[in-house]
Amino acid sequence: MLKSLKYSALALGLIGATQAMAGPDLTVVSFGGANKAAQVKAFYAPWESAGHGKIVAGEYNGEMAKVKAMVDTKSVSWDLVEVESPELSRGCDEDMFEELDPKLFGDTANYVKGAIQPCGVGFFVWSTVLAYNADKLTSAPTSWVDFWDTKKFPGKRGLRKGAKYTLEFALMADGVAPKDVYKVLAGKDGQDRAFKKLDELKPSIQWWEAGAQPPQYLASGDVVMSSAYNGRIAAVQKESNLKVVWNGGIYDFDAWAIPKGLAKERAEAAKKFIAFSVQPQQQKIYSENIAYGPANTQAVPLLAKDILKDMPTTPENIANQVQIDVSFWADNGEQLEQRFNSWAAK
Repeated sequence: MLKSLKYSALALGLIGATQAMAGPDLTVVSFGGANKAAQVKAFYAPWESAGHGKIVAGEYNGEMAKVKAMVDTKSVSWDLVEVESPELSRGCDEDMFEELDPKLFGDTANYVKGAIQPCGVGFFVWSTVLAYNADKLTSAPTSWVDFWDTKKFPGKRGLRKGAKYTLEFALMADGVAPKDVYKVLAGKDGQDRAFKKLDELKPSIQWWEAGAQPPQYLASGDVVMSSAYNGRIAAVQKESNLKVVWNGGIYDFDAWAIPKGLAKERAEAAKKFIAFSVQPQQQKIYSENIAYGPANTQAVPLLAKDILKDMPTTPENIANQVQIDVSFWADNGEQLEQRFNSWAAK
């Protein structure tokens, strides 16, 4: 009896020691959906299995006001938040995110250009693309010009309810070359031109706000074409006839950022989690579970050819795409989103 008590005490001691070694539970907030499911497989589950502590997975729709309110009131309850590049840049400028030492993530030469930022690390590359349901169209669209052509391609169009991406697509539909989009959009005339082009399509637009909506709208026939996140379309291609047009897509990183004001121990654990998520093996598993490109280029040779064909970063897919201009949206985002909201409400 004494012996078994001794063993029990020893076992409890070991469990206690393991728990003490494990880091704190981390609340990681992402955009949800197929993206979150891939993160669970590639990052959260392996992190927990390695004994680093538990991941409490939350989701949001990118509302920076929530993060700002936490930081301003010094009541930060999120350890890590997934953000798009313009929000990362703006949040960094506004002192909402912790600054990160690039050395924590290894050699920056191993990452897609722009992945390592002062206040965050891009952990995958994704594109907003033109998607369509091949069962509903007699011929295939090839560009945003076709997207705007309601005579040749009758039916509703899906667009994300916001200025970002929507204004760029409008300019490309008006004949602006992908490489010149931000040059044109930088001036008031270019912005007016984009809104004028949107006026033409307005009666045919069905707005979407969550990434899960475009594939649903396309599958049901509510819309015949839609802007969409490429990974959301790839996720349903096995059971549908949804197709992607890479020409004129806009690619961006999603990055991890740590809200400012986190307790030191939690911030350190969050940094370790970021470094873990951008390891080649973790990146490979992520890209195997959703068609988003790895930010760490060392993961590319680990991926099968049939997976690479759906990646936004393969040379033929990226050739006619636009990299989102982060500084443009950081400088003009607020004003253009306000103008867009009042335009959409009319």
